[in-house]
Amino acid sequence: MRSLSLQRKLRSLFIVSASGVAVYGAVSFYKNDKIFYKNVVMPLVHLFDPESAHRLGIVVSKYRLIPKSRYIDPESLRVTVFGKQFKNPIGIAAGFDKHAEAVLGLSDLGFGFVEVGSVTPEPQPGNDRPRVFRLPEDHAVVNRYGFNSEGHDKVLERLSSVRRRQDCDAVIGVNLGKNKNSADPVNDYVMGVKKLGVVCDYLVINISSPNTPGLRSMQDKSVLRNLLKAVVDARNGLPDGCKPPLLVKLAPDLSYEELQDITQVVTEKQTRVDGLIISNTTVERPLSLLNNSSKSEAGGLSGKPLKNASTKMIGDVYRLTRGEIPIIGVGGVFTGGDAYEKIKAGASVVQIYTSLVYEGPPVVTKIKQELSQLLAKDGYNSISEAVGRSAQ
Repeated sequence: MRSLSLQRKLRSLFIVSASGVAVYGAVSFYKNDKIFYKNVVMPLVHLFDPESAHRLGIVVSKYRLIPKSRYIDPESLRVTVFGKQFKNPIGIAAGFDKHAEAVLGLSDLGFGFVEVGSVTPEPQPGNDRPRVFRLPEDHAVVNRYGFNSEGHDKVLERLSSVRRRQDCDAVIGVNLGKNKNSADPVNDYVMGVKKLGVVCDYLVINISSPNTPGLRSMQDKSVLRNLLKAVVDARNGLPDGCKPPLLVKLAPDLSYEELQDITQVVTEKQTRVDGLIISNTTVERPLSLLNNSSKSEAGGLSGKPLKNASTKMIGDVYRLTRGEIPIIGVGGVFTGGDAYEKIKAGASVVQIYTSLVYEGPPVVTKIKQELSQLLAKDGYNSISEAVGRSAQ
């Protein structure tokens, strides 16, 4: 009888405890509690292999399963860049929502802008698996996806649907790539401009991914000039009201001399672009990397190890262009301080990706809160007042 009573007590204790844990988890999930996500949700997500976890993130965002952020962006975070008004300067970088499936869900998380892609004209599978690797000790990721894409037509269909809705106030960018075996790479980008320019707020010419053979050679001065002349002409030929700003995404592994050549081309009249994204992933492997199992994998390295290099490059380009071409800063942004460093170096807005992998959705609000506090501490009333302050 005493044993039966003990069993009932233990059962009741288990039910009460389990219920308490479930309620705590549900409330923490609903509130986007950053500690709960960092210590509970993300470790569970990381039980999946990296690409499966990535796919899970897309599905969750696609079906808007994560509660909408309740954080109200302060006026100080509003910024106008290349004629577009951003509710805040924190965006999700290309590479996460490759096929434009999750724009609405990502907007719910509080991103000021969402960049989809890279998108290629024809569907292609990308490189063989495995092609994504975590370096948790370094808060970094190596990927060699290789422009896996569902193609222009599918992305056009999805973005057209988003544009018909009234519940997405994020700026939408489309990152364009070329097909792996394309016989005419320049035409791949021209086709992207013509087809997707009518459904986005800006277009990105991605010639800096390390995972498509020969792509980075398009950053060469003469090749770049030919490419930009073609895409600028294509953009200018779009209907009035549908001429999105054109940006170029650069690699962090360029020499200063190469940067000088590139900035010369992008500021020339016939090849002038409206913005630059600095930077893509790096093929370098810093000696400071702690992870030994994945750092030797081929592909582009992103995350904290890229932070200082990308910030320095932002400052270099800001000075080379005399601040005349807006910059989107990306690479190793985990905190408001990281974002602020890039803004003061010359970035008008910034993007994240790897920090989302390790800290989950609450990182978006965390960065915005910290950034607004840093602006106020330094006496700035807006993002634009801080742009380039450390590069002068």
